[in-house]
Amino acid sequence: MGTIHYGGSGTIVHIEDRALAHLKVVISTKLRRGESFTLSWRHRDDEERGRSTLWLHPAIPLRFVFDESEPTMLSREWIERLAESANSSGGIMLVAEDIAPSAEADASSSAH
Repeated sequence: MGTIHYGGSGTIVHIEDRALAHLKVVISTKLRRGESFTLSWRHRDDEERGRSTLWLHPAIPLRFVFDESEPTMLSREWIERLAESANSSGGIMLVAEDIAPSAEADASSSAH
């Protein structure tokens, strides 16, 4: 289980290493461009029910910590899906790797 350490207040977000590796690529790209955006995720089963959102800004300290010492193999498709959401008005929504875009759209439209 990896972590994101965000801001001076020491906000810590626990995220699986594989998901964190993919998020790191997308977040780093946007911050390198000087872009601010949100990152949202559903809480894990062992956390309080609900979801959270962080406002990410290039001037706020950010650190990624991985439990695994070896880098994970990245999925171009997952990075592209996360990058697409990062460029939307809703910001990055952390979605599972195995969810196909069409399945996400179907779930989203049936939820409304």
